Amino acid sequence: MTEPLHPGATIGILGGGQLGRMLSVAASRLGFQCHIYEPGAAPPAGHVAARVTTAPYEDLAALRAFAQSVDVITYEFENVPTASLDALEAICPIRPNRRALAVSQERIAEKDFLTGLGLITAPYARVTDLASLQAAIAQIGTPAILKTARLGYDGKGQARIMTPEDAPAAWAAMNGAESVLEGFIDFSHEVSVIAARGLDGSVACYDPGENVHRAGILHTTTLPARLSPTQRSDAVLIAARILNALDYVGVLGVELFVTPRGLIVNEIAPRVHNSGHWTQAGCAVDQFEQHIRAIAGWPLGDGSRYADVVMENLIGEDVDKVPALARERATQIHLYGKAEVKPGRKMGHVNRVINRLT
Repeated sequence: MTEPLHPGATIGILGGGQLGRMLSVAASRLGFQCHIYEPGAAPPAGHVAARVTTAPYEDLAALRAFAQSVDVITYEFENVPTASLDALEAICPIRPNRRALAVSQERIAEKDFLTGLGLITAPYARVTDLASLQAAIAQIGTPAILKTARLGYDGKGQARIMTPEDAPAAWAAMNGAESVLEGFIDFSHEVSVIAARGLDGSVACYDPGENVHRAGILHTTTLPARLSPTQRSDAVLIAARILNALDYVGVLGVELFVTPRGLIVNEIAPRVHNSGHWTQAGCAVDQFEQHIRAIAGWPLGDGSRYADVVMENLIGEDVDKVPALARERATQIHLYGKAEVKPGRKMGHVNRVINRLT
């Protein structure tokens, strides 16, 4: 087994957004430094990291210099170009591994992987043009949702199809990008499991949280989720199966639909996840520290929940509520240091402790 990193080592993070910021804070508590690689100027993670490289992902010289300056590389988002990863991996280990990225970067590959494990997903079909979309609708039916196969997030790159007549407009919204048609699922609610796997193959899962979305963006995650003991066990086992199949190292988010016929996998995210922010108030070791522990080769921490928590995202002008939120008891405020407020932009989140467990 690879030797664990010692305090003083440097962790490289691809991406400088809020997840990179919170990973950097967690790493600093364990004595590590972080070096952020981010194409955009003045990233939120740069406020708390030891070093920032500002360069495009296509700048191979900058990538190589970055890789030579760090001891391990991780990432806060999935859509890093393959050529960039090739340049980095030739110099420094990347955790989670390339297979996890390849599976999650492309929705069809992700669903093929999940169904290959015997897990249930929404019915789906590849779409490359209007004719294949119409054929997919004939196969899957409506209502359905058309999503770009790559790069969509927070409700972007998606179009609902309520009747076959909606197909031309939906395909036009994809701007010619390869897409996937997914059938609608009749579900009561969505939950997610934040799970981690260490270099030694050990697995630790947090309790599932219940998610509510608004306009395609996560609004709240509530712990505990409405699940039977069997459903809770099944959710954790699904996450563990995915982690082991990918030979994964780090934290993974798994979104699941709760249905009368069991749990259906919506999607996976090979990184710390918005729906895991509640762990900052509900667990001794939150998802960010857990990820750093895993990629550094440390033992995984205890993810047991000691409080009921509601996490709420602060989207756009919600950030104006911060003065009032600061007066609330048992409420943590996490702001991301973003200078410009935009509609639909995640500006921060709050964790409210509803009940402490004995």
